[in-house]
Amino acid sequence: MNVTIKDIAEKAGVSYSTVSKALNNSSLVKADTKNNIITIAKKMGYKPNFAAQQLASKKTKVIGLIWPTIERVVLSTLVTKISDEIHKTPYTMILSIEPIQKSLDTFKKFQVDGIILFEENTSIELDTDIPFLSYGVDRRKKRSYPMIDPNHEKAMLKAVKYLYELGHKKIAYIGDLSSTDPMQIEKYNGFIKAINFYRLPQDHTSVINTHGLNWYDGFDAVNQLLGNSYLPTAILGGSYDISGGVIRGLKEKNIHIPDDISIVSYDNIPQMANMEVPLTCIGVPVDHLAKEIVRSTIQLIEGDLQPHQSIKMIPKLQERMSCSDSR
Repeated sequence: MNVTIKDIAEKAGVSYSTVSKALNNSSLVKADTKNNIITIAKKMGYKPNFAAQQLASKKTKVIGLIWPTIERVVLSTLVTKISDEIHKTPYTMILSIEPIQKSLDTFKKFQVDGIILFEENTSIELDTDIPFLSYGVDRRKKRSYPMIDPNHEKAMLKAVKYLYELGHKKIAYIGDLSSTDPMQIEKYNGFIKAINFYRLPQDHTSVINTHGLNWYDGFDAVNQLLGNSYLPTAILGGSYDISGGVIRGLKEKNIHIPDDISIVSYDNIPQMANMEVPLTCIGVPVDHLAKEIVRSTIQLIEGDLQPHQSIKMIPKLQERMSCSDSR
């Protein structure tokens, strides 16, 4: 027989409404009373009737996340962290790796309260009444949804500044120069602005286009880099996976890190510390990103975040063993 709120109320000697408030963690119920009610509910094996709750509140407490790829370590880490953060809240998460419109159709069927969209290689206004938040680069003058912007331009400036202060004047960028992915465009533009700001030498060989963000793309770029007349003392890698390939490529050429070449990589995830060479990195720490994405999504659902709001994050540089002083 299912245990009801009425059963708990009789056992605890309180009103039905008090039990309801306590089980919803209302601040209107005294702590001792709340703890007593929760203890009784657990002992009695109470299980919430989510269907009834949804009918009453017109909320499902479900967030949908549209994930662009299952192949990259960084995005896998971020999605895992987002899931962990959502588990700390009354909400649950549905993850979809389907194309955006198909994911949206699925989320409508489940009547999710909000959507998190990873805006890569896309520029889209979702045709939906469901509140959604985007993770990407804020480049639009008019936007009807909030965005979490990891601030790639500032990250590149911090990375070049760090290498410059170590005495590096010849800095190369190895990354995807995609014309459709706003995040990669922002990284490249940020690098060029930083190089110009510090008046560092550059030519067409100081930037290597990997045409992708994977390990092999970075590995293959090393041959192109070493075939040029421009031999840098430092490399700024465009992603975790690219930088992993660069490290392996340099090692196979017997080029030592950091004695021969220093490396800083974009992306800030714990795995950077466990690479062949523990990697100095730049970017918003992945746990900070996850917390802000979840916090802002829930605020949006609950009406506490403006639809057009942009939240620019603060990138941080994590020093490890892949850079040395060149002076």
